[in-house]
Amino acid sequence: MDKEPITVKGLENLKSELEDLKNVQRPKVVAAIAEARSHGDLKENAEYHAAKEQQGLIEGRVLAINDLIARANVIDVTKIENDGKVIFGSTIKVQDLETNKEISYRLVGQDEADVKKNFIFYKSPIGKALIGKNKGDMVAVNTPSGERNFEIKNVQYI
Repeated sequence: MDKEPITVKGLENLKSELEDLKNVQRPKVVAAIAEARSHGDLKENAEYHAAKEQQGLIEGRVLAINDLIARANVIDVTKIENDGKVIFGSTIKVQDLETNKEISYRLVGQDEADVKKNFIFYKSPIGKALIGKNKGDMVAVNTPSGERNFEIKNVQYI
């Protein structure tokens, strides 16, 4: 069983989601199944089958979250001395050398990754290219849309 790195905030979010699934979503689905059962014949009862499917999805997610929490290797970057090196959990400000646009990325675990928030998976092409580099380094990244070149402007452990 391999340990999965996760940020402190990522672990909090997983625990919060788990509590919601167990204490809010699960009871709603159980009530929906009971309601649908009271309508009689289950073979042609669409409400019953939809509720059972929802229950299966919830139980699958509960198992997945429990597994992630069990394998979690929580990394709190705020407790690590910042020497300007890009590590898991760090926030990196880079400048795209083709567009001169500055972008901030945060390297996170797979479950925390969210492109809209610029939280990128540390094993993604950009994540792999940035890890281990230092402030001021030039980085070439092979992405599905072609090669992109960045300069690392700042590395924060926040």
